[in-house]
Amino acid sequence: MTDGTPDPDLRASDADRERVAEHLRDALAEGRLDMAEFEERLETTYQARTYAELAPITRDLPVAGVVAPVVDMTKHPQPSGSWGGRIVGGEGSSTWGVAVLSGFQRKGRWTVPKRFNSFAFWGGGEIDLREADFADREVVINCIAIMGGMNVVVPPGVEVVVRGIGIMGGFDHSQEGVPGTPGAPRVIITGFAFWGGVGVDRKVTRAERQRLKEQRRQEKLERREAKRELENTPEAGGDTFSDLHETQRQRDRDY
Repeated sequence: MTDGTPDPDLRASDADRERVAEHLRDALAEGRLDMAEFEERLETTYQARTYAELAPITRDLPVAGVVAPVVDMTKHPQPSGSWGGRIVGGEGSSTWGVAVLSGFQRKGRWTVPKRFNSFAFWGGGEIDLREADFADREVVINCIAIMGGMNVVVPPGVEVVVRGIGIMGGFDHSQEGVPGTPGAPRVIITGFAFWGGVGVDRKVTRAERQRLKEQRRQEKLERREAKRELENTPEAGGDTFSDLHETQRQRDRDY
């Protein structure tokens, strides 16, 4: 086509499908797609055979450099490795959590205040910071656990400092000492645990797990294809069909 736009009826390549999949992962990480939509579109992507089938998958997603129905899906770096957009200032969207004979959760997209206070008595709480924004570059999570427990989940790259005190209980120090990435927030966990405990986990988000899963899947396919090509190459030590046929005819003449 004269304007450089791919013919919609042309067959799409594996590279084209993978570029669309990368943009879907970015949209999931930015909150533009939920997990159900992401999985549905990803399945459609890998089943697509032409550009016409690929173009609608990302048509409603604001991806720089892509104008529908063109499938020029060059991946553009996203600021996922930069924390500047997640240090938002201002007040937190939630400043406390209480669990008395019950439980509480703070997870998903929320803003962590400069100081978050939590209390658990015969109960438990989960404070998940993986998708959270931060009111300041340094925040304090204060945990009081009495015959109960709390768990703080931080994403990779965040520096963790634990200053809590435990009596017949304890605070998890396993994530201390891990260097933070440049610009990442610092999370200080303080408080008191009596017959209880405060755990600290470092985990990636569901979107990142999905991205890594798809990356491993693609690498596996590439290794399988490379192995298949190597096995079919005569220089790799395998005989071609004509070589085997000639060998058999030579044996027949010898007999």
